[in-house]
Amino acid sequence: MTGRPDAPLPPAWPDRAAWGTAPSLRAWQQAAVDDYRARQPRDFLAVATPGAGKTTFALTVAADLLSRRIVDRITVVAPTEHLKTQWAEAAARAGIPIDPAYSAGKGRTSDDYVGIAVTYAGVAVNPLAMRIRTERFKTLVILDEIHHAGDALSWGDGVREAFDPATRRLSLTGTPFRSDINPIPFITYAPGDDGIPTSTADFTYGYAHALADHVVRPVLFMAYSGEMTWRTRAGDEIAARLGEPLTKDMHAHALRTALDPQGSWMPAVLQAADKRLSEVRRHVPDAGGMVIASDQDSARAYAALLKKISGEAPTVVLSDEKGASKKIATFTESDKRWLVAVRMVSEGVDVPRLAVGVWATTTSTPLFFAQAVGRFVRARSRGETASVFLPSVPHLLEFASDMEAQRDHVLGRRVTDEDDIFAAEEGLLAAANAEDAASGELEMSWEALGSTASFDHVLYEGAQFGHSGEVLAGSEEEMDFLGIPGLLEPDQVRELLHSRQSERARKRTIEGNGDRVVDSVEQLSTHQQLGVLRRELNGLVAAWHHRTGQAHGITHSALRKECGGPPAAVANAEQLAERINRIREWAMKQTS
Repeated sequence: MTGRPDAPLPPAWPDRAAWGTAPSLRAWQQAAVDDYRARQPRDFLAVATPGAGKTTFALTVAADLLSRRIVDRITVVAPTEHLKTQWAEAAARAGIPIDPAYSAGKGRTSDDYVGIAVTYAGVAVNPLAMRIRTERFKTLVILDEIHHAGDALSWGDGVREAFDPATRRLSLTGTPFRSDINPIPFITYAPGDDGIPTSTADFTYGYAHALADHVVRPVLFMAYSGEMTWRTRAGDEIAARLGEPLTKDMHAHALRTALDPQGSWMPAVLQAADKRLSEVRRHVPDAGGMVIASDQDSARAYAALLKKISGEAPTVVLSDEKGASKKIATFTESDKRWLVAVRMVSEGVDVPRLAVGVWATTTSTPLFFAQAVGRFVRARSRGETASVFLPSVPHLLEFASDMEAQRDHVLGRRVTDEDDIFAAEEGLLAAANAEDAASGELEMSWEALGSTASFDHVLYEGAQFGHSGEVLAGSEEEMDFLGIPGLLEPDQVRELLHSRQSERARKRTIEGNGDRVVDSVEQLSTHQQLGVLRRELNGLVAAWHHRTGQAHGITHSALRKECGGPPAAVANAEQLAERINRIREWAMKQTS
């Protein structure tokens, strides 16, 4: 079941939790707490989008159970050491002292504490010690980002052994579960429509609901394309345009070429992201940006580029260095412009002022994408928007288009060992990258030779907005979208994107740009053809919205359901043309 009623919950403001600063709960948190109190289950799974406030919900439940003496102790299990401290600080504000330095072999803690915070890895090291502690007290176990209990086979076994005796277990997650055959401990599964067991949440609060309730920010995905050139081990030079139909291997090498700090693509995209950040900071003075890098060398190189671009040295956070958590905390409390991180800043790490992101990593599973984008959606005041800069790679654009989709844990393919824990995501990526494999030599070696960047489009609510033809980085046409104000309501964002696209088209017509007349869309290159069709589709969807009041995303989903195919961001020309014809048929039927 889902805990959300059929009727929309009242907004988070002004009666509840004014952007996380008021003592009262947000509407969804109160609904989830009421549901929990009414049923008093031993196990409860809450699925809530990143930034919605899962921690506040969990601590409210914990305080209630402690006050009624249903439990005597709290154990929080988190994915990382940093999150242990973050939980302890949040619990302290709620009047629940928690020891974040506890380890399984430590035994007792100070009498000043009523709870401990540990990691999944720490539980797996000595689950028996944790079980003994759990048996000694009436314990509430809060399993933060519960999907990590399946990250390694030993982690799931350890969690089950350690916390099987717990009085209550509260599981939380904000990102899609993996699809494999290993059941996650303490999660309920039920046969789906196809008969395959699927996880069942007790309360669900997705991104679409949170956006409607003004709990999270709307996200603008700024997609950048460009020409990439690289050399294979055999000495062949290959040139390809980022985002055009390629084999899976060529997509991977084109992406690596784009992310090479020695090329021209990354400096141009970082320059654009810094311009966007400056625009946001006009309205949100302490807004910050984050670059998500693949490795330490790239992170340092990106930091050097940003220092030249912005004139300010970024904060660099490397996952294996001491003091990384302190660096994040210092950046959170400051007004510095940029943070560059190697994967560490993912789920649960709370830096509310992050408003601009740059995807500069080759890590591209649905789970990691949801975690990373979740760092930018937490709203502090009404009207804040988030902007994430992406390479125009089909599977990344599809993840962005499907951001509002929710995925339950499906018990599917067997994971045979701990080295195979991401095999399920690879299956999802294989479907997203449904291209023929390239020759074996492409897998052996690669050397980036050069890259250029061009603005492709803005992806918002599954719809694309942009200008016809190639839009060079640094151009006036690019600034039409980089210069969007940092404080806008979701509806205002949609209308402004549509108007700027239309205004530029009208301006070009008036100025008589383009002496050569294109007789048909088939005469255009592939990327231009797709761009024209997407813009035509988005224009028709916008017209349908004005006629019917139906949200753009719902219309796009309805077209996909009737016509089939992937989101518009990665649909081919035939699929886009079919959707254009279908929405025209709708319009004619409604008129008649």
